[in-house]
Amino acid sequence: MKLPSSLALFVGCAILASPVARAHHSFAMFDLTQTVEKEGVVKDLQWTNPHVWLTIETMDAGTPEEWGFESGPTNYLLRSGWKRDSLKPGDKVVVTLHPMKDGSHAGSLMAVKLDDGKVLNLGVQGAKPDDQDKPQ
Repeated sequence: MKLPSSLALFVGCAILASPVARAHHSFAMFDLTQTVEKEGVVKDLQWTNPHVWLTIETMDAGTPEEWGFESGPTNYLLRSGWKRDSLKPGDKVVVTLHPMKDGSHAGSLMAVKLDDGKVLNLGVQGAKPDDQDKPQ
């Protein structure tokens, strides 16, 4: 059965105007002009939609700090080579991020380097973790 174009247009507009579509936030809170690295230990990985969250504990001048990082949805990370158990509490990591503009201990996750040298990225450059060592 073929939908008349006016009905298809109405359905499309209704979907776009739905509260779920409007609820998604922008990345305006992150300073996309800065890239920062934070070294620490994984405290928690919340493998949930709409965004996976990583929390690590760092040491800044001898003082422990907790940092939280927002990434993409689980499906996006899976397509970039992540698995639900890619990061476990206690894993030593170096997180590459765009920090919050307000200076709070959070940011937009770009990549995670594990203690063994493996890099998990968000596929922004189109590379999967296994492609990190290959010449381009």
